[in-house]
Amino acid sequence: MKKIAFYINGLGNGGAERVTVNLARHFVQKGYEVLLVTSRVRADEYEQPEGTRRIISETIEPGSMNPVSYFYKRFKNIRTIWKTEKPDVIVCFIGKCNVIGLITSWGLKIPVYVAVRNEPTKEYPTKVMRFLSKTLFARAKTIIVQTEDAKKYFPKYLQRKTVVLPNSLDTRFLLPRFEGVRKNEIVSVGRLVECKNQKMLIDAFSAIADEYPELRLKIYGNGTHNEDTRGELEKQVETLHLEKRVQFMGHCNDMPQQLYQSRIFVLTSDYEGMPNALLESMALGLACISTDCPCGGPRTVIQDGENGLLIPLRDTKALETALRRILAAPELEHKLGENAHKIGETLAPDRVNEAWESVII
Repeated sequence: MKKIAFYINGLGNGGAERVTVNLARHFVQKGYEVLLVTSRVRADEYEQPEGTRRIISETIEPGSMNPVSYFYKRFKNIRTIWKTEKPDVIVCFIGKCNVIGLITSWGLKIPVYVAVRNEPTKEYPTKVMRFLSKTLFARAKTIIVQTEDAKKYFPKYLQRKTVVLPNSLDTRFLLPRFEGVRKNEIVSVGRLVECKNQKMLIDAFSAIADEYPELRLKIYGNGTHNEDTRGELEKQVETLHLEKRVQFMGHCNDMPQQLYQSRIFVLTSDYEGMPNALLESMALGLACISTDCPCGGPRTVIQDGENGLLIPLRDTKALETALRRILAAPELEHKLGENAHKIGETLAPDRVNEAWESVII
């Protein structure tokens, strides 16, 4: 039986974490031994898949010792895990974990796969991180990205070992499309951080609120331990006198049920890889609007005007227009949602997870 180790910072409610959990569950079901190595335990985590083992690699908190000692301890702990557990394959997810996974496995003759889950220049924002990624990734067995645009970030010699693999859908979102009277609400799902730009959505909603007095806006998600814009967004809502129209829903474990009967999903991110929240809302059959993010994730799945609407980055007027366009035309809303629902077949978990398996194993 092969042992697969997944290395990621945590299992908190993000897109890469969702993919990790889905893949771990798939490989357990296929009879593999699965080890989840995470830096620490965080609040609001996805449930650890049954049949997996988990090791927490960091026993100290950042800032509790000088940076050099901290990173030495961190690297030593992770290398000890690889030497003790002897996985047949290591799959790393996101930024520093990709870099650390490659360094700590050096000389152990374990194939390492690195998954870049965001727009690469954002995942590796500094000159040092970009140098390390492009240098160390030469040691990776395979680099896994989500879009062709992301693949182009790498030099030609690395592109030759780079593959494009999509995210699989959580099976809970694979439901028959709701064909009844939908709730008169717009929904958004994502971390409450600056790059998700929920401020733009609130401004656009404010512009159309008087025209549609029964319409509500629900924003799902929390901030992170590093950044949380909820206070700013709540102040914005208060300033616009929308307290009775806009709700901050926080983290919800039953997202498919929360979104199932909603009308419109909106993604306003400044950058994304392949946003799970968009894919899941499309799979539920909502009419979807998304910014045309760098890295091309939304552009890959949305054919503008057919199964969703694409708008320019940070263009509040364009979002207002898109919202009015859907709200004023029930036939367009139905067309967009019905066509979006078909993505559930393309990104069915078995199909996507088996594609990952064919690359990793």
